Amino acid sequence: MVDDTELERLYDYPDDLDRAWVQVNFVSSADGAAAVGGVSAGLSSPADKRIFALGRDLADVLLVGWGTANAEGYRGVRPDEVDTARRARLGRAPLPPIAVVTARGSVPPDAPLITDTRVPPIIVTTEAAPADRRDAWRAAGADVVVAGESEVDLAVALAALSERGLRRVSCEGGPTLFGAMIAANLVDQLCLTVAPLLAGGKAGRIAVGPQAVPVGLALASVLTEADYLMLRYRRTTA
Repeated sequence: MVDDTELERLYDYPDDLDRAWVQVNFVSSADGAAAVGGVSAGLSSPADKRIFALGRDLADVLLVGWGTANAEGYRGVRPDEVDTARRARLGRAPLPPIAVVTARGSVPPDAPLITDTRVPPIIVTTEAAPADRRDAWRAAGADVVVAGESEVDLAVALAALSERGLRRVSCEGGPTLFGAMIAANLVDQLCLTVAPLLAGGKAGRIAVGPQAVPVGLALASVLTEADYLMLRYRRTTA
């Protein structure tokens, strides 16, 4: 691995963004499993966690599907979970908000993501989500974005984030959200850690969803530590 200065140079977002720019972060086993025991922690390593934390430091907003946020026990980001000095130096807000995607309004209004946070979360949902649930989110302090009728229109959601000045988007999963982002051609960069493990079992891929037009990628950087492989790919197709 390289030092923090070089990592920041490699993984920082492009300058002068005029739209939301999406970096997706995932870890998988060498045989393609996206989780062990239902969560990604069993695949991670100190090097992977370092890059994951850097992704949070550099981002304006963290985008995550409710299934992953629920399974991983998401709450609001704390100062000790980001490098506040780096964020200040780069002109970022002290803490990035979490934007959680839920088409059917599955997020309970008393979820820690909403109640245990220092920055109001953003809930991205649809017209089909119950109106009383949307009202409850707002009453609990969340910023609610309605994007689409029955399925979340991710392009509309990203436009709403961009309007809020949140253009450096770090997508933390899960596979269903990643698959939908691919299908909508909204992924600009993939940061993939390959763990030196054979997981077997029934764990799914890092992306699942509708058939999509293949998106071309260029290998932008390769790092290794303790037999883990940290790959960074950037989109080459429009």
